[in-house]
Formats: sequence, C-alpha cells, structure tokens
Amino acid sequence: MNAFAQESLILGCMRLNKLNQEEADKYLSHVIESGITFFDHSDIYAKGDCESIFGNFLKKNPGVRDKITIQDKNAIVSGVMFDCSYEHIVNSVEGQLKRLHTDHLDSLLIHRGDVLLEPEEVNRAFNDLKKAGKVLNFGVSNFGESQLRLLQKGLDEKMKFNQLQFGPARAELVTDAMMCNRLQDNGVNRESNTLDYCRLHNIRIQTWSPLQYGKIEGCFLNHPKFKKLNDTLNQLGEKYNVTAATIVIAFNLRHPANMQVILGTMNASHLDDMIKANSIKLERVEYYSILLSAGYILP
Repeated sequence: MNAFAQESLILGCMRLNKLNQEEADKYLSHVIESGITFFDHSDIYAKGDCESIFGNFLKKNPGVRDKITIQDKNAIVSGVMFDCSYEHIVNSVEGQLKRLHTDHLDSLLIHRGDVLLEPEEVNRAFNDLKKAGKVLNFGVSNFGESQLRLLQKGLDEKMKFNQLQFGPARAELVTDAMMCNRLQDNGVNRESNTLDYCRLHNIRIQTWSPLQYGKIEGCFLNHPKFKKLNDTLNQLGEKYNVTAATIVIAFNLRHPANMQVILGTMNASHLDDMIKANSIKLERVEYYSILLSAGYILP
C-alpha cells in the first residue's frame, strides 16, 4: 500500500494494548472492513506492546499486509530524552519491523524534535533505511515551521507528513491566521506558521487527539467547561443525524489543507460513528460557529 493513500481517516494504535489479542484481532478486522487501511504506531506506545499485538494480527493474516499502510514513529526515549541520532533511528526501526512482523514501513516519522538534532545525521539514517527497502517515506510529528525548515535543508528525501494536535478546543493551528497584527493574548503566533508552511510544501498534516483540550487534559465532549461548544456540536449533530464526536471529525476534515484525522478509539461502535464524517462537509458558517463556541474570537 502506498503511503500516499488518500485515506482521510487513520487508526491510531496507541491504545491497542487495552484489548487482548483476540479482541484486537476482531477489532482490526472490523477496522479494515470499514474501509480504514492506514494504521499509525509509535515504539513508545505501551513500550512496543501495541506494535506486537498488531504484528501478531498480521502474522495470522498474511494477506492483509499488502492491503494496508503502516506508519510508525520513533526518537522518543520516554522520560529520558529525544534521540534523533543515526544509531537510535536505525536500531529502533529494526525493533519496530520485528514487532510488527513486516519487512518495511510505509512511512516513518520523527516523533519529536531533538534539541541536538543534526539534519545530516537524520539524512544518513533515512537514506540507509530507504536504500535497504525498510522505509518507503518519511515525515515528522509535532514539528513547527522552523524545525521543518532546518530538517528539510539536510534531507535528500522530501518529508511527506507532519502530525499535530488539532481539534475545536485546540485550534491555534488555524486560528493564528485570524490574529495577525492583533494585540490580544491569542494574537501571539504560537504555531509559527506551521500550517501554511506544510501546505506550501505539500506536507500532509495528520491531526491527533481531536477530542482533547489543552495538553491532552481530557475530552471536551460533555465537559461543563465547554458548554457552548458542546451545545453547538450537539445542534449540528442533530442536523446531520450523527454524534457530536462525528461533527468534530468532520470539523477537522473540512479544512482545505486536506488533513488526515487519527482516530484513537478502540470501540467499534464509536469508530463506525466517526467514519460517517467522511460524508459530511460543514458549511463555512458552521465551521466558524464551532471555533467561536470553543472560545476563539473574530478580531
């Protein structure tokens, strides 16, 4: 499966270890049957256990691999450091491939920007992995514009993806554009023009935790702190005959940047609801009503 596959929805496998192997096998089969064939991993998810569970599924279903896209991330040593050294990237991929029971990753992302990052060293790792056929495409996660510029300058490979947190309650990625040349506190450009840079350079944004607020402080659905936002989402849900969660996914998909949305649910019913977002295109006024009810302002 080409990592440029046009899937708008990705299954995030961070919580796959919440299921036992039998449950995971059944759920992953359901996901694929539902039309989602892009799967996102990281070697820090349950210390590799999520990859192993997924790999066991692939081992039992050898015909599946050629029908799906597998993306993985590395460079985080949990609680210790970020490590973008050649040795760490290459050695991590070897472990990831082994746990996933596959001979290649469709895409590999640098999970976080290492303060000691050396673009030329990352380039050497990427080139060797590509030459060996172990990774087909590359990208990053949680990188801002300046980090993207620095890294890309030293790479032979063009970055294809950037994973960023985005949703109605964490929407600075898009609202910064409205606050240019304003004195309000939220006029500070915290996203460093990342969205525009990615669009200009054909780096596809993959959005994570769309239902969360703050730094993954919790889900805003039915949260009293977000009454106006929930009222708006529920009203739109009634209009489109879907759940509020589905409207959130439709909100992310509505942006012209053609973002992909990572779904972290391990619940088949919730997944089926969210997939309905593919058939919804929010009106412009509805998109803005969600932003305003989340507390963002028109200058």
